Parts: sequence; C-alpha cells; structure tokens
Amino acid sequence: MFVDIHVHVRKTPGPPRGGKQSYVTPEQLLERYDGLGVEKAVLLPGVNPECTYVPQSNEEVIDIAQRYPDRFVPFCNVDPRAMTNSPDAPLGEILEFYKKMGCKGIGEVCPNMPFLDPLVLNLFKHVQNVGFPLIFHIAPQIGGTYGLYDDPGLPQLERCLQMFPKLKFLGHSQPFWAEIGKLETPADRYGYPKYPIKEEGVVPKLMRRYPNLYGDLSAYSGYNALARDPEYAVQFLNEFQDRLLFGTDICAPDTPTPLADFLLDLKKSGKVSEEVFWKVARENAIKLLELE
Repeated sequence: MFVDIHVHVRKTPGPPRGGKQSYVTPEQLLERYDGLGVEKAVLLPGVNPECTYVPQSNEEVIDIAQRYPDRFVPFCNVDPRAMTNSPDAPLGEILEFYKKMGCKGIGEVCPNMPFLDPLVLNLFKHVQNVGFPLIFHIAPQIGGTYGLYDDPGLPQLERCLQMFPKLKFLGHSQPFWAEIGKLETPADRYGYPKYPIKEEGVVPKLMRRYPNLYGDLSAYSGYNALARDPEYAVQFLNEFQDRLLFGTDICAPDTPTPLADFLLDLKKSGKVSEEVFWKVARENAIKLLELE
C-alpha cells in the first residue's frame, strides 16, 4: 500500500539512546511494515557526525537493500566536508560510484551548516549533475543540533531552489514543516505548532513558485503539518498531490507512525480522493525514483 520515502535501519541496534534501542534492525522493520502495509522503503544512511552516535556507511545500507531487494531501496549520503573539505571537492566521483551501486538518491543530508555554505553548495551542484533527488533536514540553529541551517522564512533554501532548478529537494523536519503556516513566533520552528493555519506560511508559497521542491511527510513534523489543521491539510494535499510523499522516519523499533492512519482516515471519509491518496501513499515515490 505505502512506499516509505524516509527510514533508518542498521544491521545491529547500535549504542543505546536513553537506555533504549536506538536503531531498528531490518527484520524488526519488516515486521513493522507488514503491520502498517508498507510495501517498499527508502533506506537513508546517517553519515553526518552531528546526527548519529556512530556514523553509518553507505555500504551497510546497500547491503541491507540487496538482502531484501523487493522491500528496500538504498540512498547514499555524502558529507559536504568529505574528500578535501573545500568548495571544489570532486564529490561527484563519490556520487557516481554509489549510483552505479544502485542508490536512487541522497539523504538524509544533515550537516549543521548553512544552506549557503560554499561546501554545501558544492554538494548540491554535484547532486544536481548526477541526477539524484535530495532529502534534507533543516535545523533552527547552528550548534547543539543537526541539519542544514536556515533562517525563519527559509530564504537560504529559496536561493538554493533558484540556483539548482534541476535538483529535486525533499523538505523535511520541524523548521521546514512548521512553516506550512505563518509562524506566530520564530521559536515555533523548534517544535510542532498546534494552532490552525490562519495564514499560509512560506512552504506552500515556495512549492508553488519552485517545481523542484517536494514535501517529505515523514516523522511527527510531517504528520503535525497536516493534523494541526485537517481542513487546510485537504487543500494542501489536493494542490500539491504530485509532490508530496508518505514517510515514517522510523529509527527505533517503537517509533510512532501516525501519518498512515491520518491519510487512511482522509481517504475513508472521502475528504481526499482515491487518486490523491494513492499518489501520496506510493505513486509519487515510484515516479520520482523510477521504481517501475
């Protein structure tokens, strides 16, 4: 039923986080998926040291995908500081290698650096040249967190959308999805606003203006963007039905996945059509990644 555009998995659970298992194993993930109705998923390696206790190799994700080729699709990931830690590093050499290894995209890109840092722009340039879609995580600050930094209103992201028109960016995380509506205060970017969408934020405006911006609806941030105002969610899903993608962002075995039930309820109630539901649930991902 669903294609999950965003999940993290490891061969072994890895170091515990807060006394709990930090990463789901392939076998545990498939058990979750059989219950959720997820037919296929995109595996995202964690290579940036800011976002993982122990960086993960692209090879581990590729190996897992090769063990379960009918269920998993590998993405690769490259830190913009790789190779020479310079804005002219030939990162395309790495990306081309992993493309030949079967990777379908890059992400989740999480270094805690500004979008307009020359090293990040260099990465975007090479990703565009290789033809990969790119999943990014936005951070609300520099330091003490992970993700590419942008200011309220996402001006740096907008500049990147202009600079790399052929690069398909998939937006994700709290600071991105909080701006589906106009922020009451900049601090709302740090969490999950619960107030309804009284006035549109910058995310729908950017999606109208830039056809290379897509929405990764994974994690609580994507779910909250819709659930905070179900009436606006229907409008948003209908307008951007060709560029929104279902995801879970499962990391630990017990990661909640409320988006699945939310979308199914919208379909069952007739608030969104079968066509819109299936596009978001699976067809957009299949088209984007050329899986059929």
